[in-house]
Amino acid sequence: MYLEEILRTTMMRVKSLPRHFPAREDRPRSLAAAIGGVRRGGNAIIGELKYASPSGGRMECMLEPGALAQDMVAGGACGISVITEPSFFAGSTEYIRSVRTCADLPIMRKDFIIDDRQVLETSYLGADAILLIARVLRHELARFVELSLQSGLEPVVEVHDRGDLALALATDALLVGVNNRDLATMHVDTSTTVELSGILRENGRKVISMSGIGSSDGIRRLKGSCDAFLIGTAIMRSMDPRKMVEEFVCA
Repeated sequence: MYLEEILRTTMMRVKSLPRHFPAREDRPRSLAAAIGGVRRGGNAIIGELKYASPSGGRMECMLEPGALAQDMVAGGACGISVITEPSFFAGSTEYIRSVRTCADLPIMRKDFIIDDRQVLETSYLGADAILLIARVLRHELARFVELSLQSGLEPVVEVHDRGDLALALATDALLVGVNNRDLATMHVDTSTTVELSGILRENGRKVISMSGIGSSDGIRRLKGSCDAFLIGTAIMRSMDPRKMVEEFVCA
């Protein structure tokens, strides 16, 4: 239900986007390289700016995006995910610009990408990676992966089940995010990462575990099954985001 509503509002939002965007001026940073460059013994943590969600409501965090990004950098994050969906997640494309001025880390735009113009916009805004949801794009996924690569962006394909996984493996995307949350039911099961990671790694993909990771114990349970973790809610609801990121990095 949530997904259908989100996609309807996204279609309306996309209609206002121009067909063309100016070329970006900076050189994109590699999220895959940042994940691989995390020092031995540490965990690759991608901190997420998420001020609200359909399942969790508004977050308590009062920090502006730039200040949050600085805390994530100080805590040892290897990348930052910025949710730009405005209606259900209180996001904004302007958050990417705010983070870019405060953090020299790869930025991933997280939204419901359904139109070519969103990919071009993402590059123009200064993001380095873009989330592409297999369940949403289906047979169009491979084309969006190719367009992202042509635009200088690293595609991160989101999967939740074996059907999504097959779609991801049919693309050239190196990074695959396993969403432990079922978008249809909002149910979270972190064993989804364990179930799918083996096949992905056998096919040379880097695995990012996403959703449902709220403690150091959760990191320790999953660290053998993935290359990185994307964590939003636990950081956004923490009284000390920097310390929370640091704990996840060192778990």
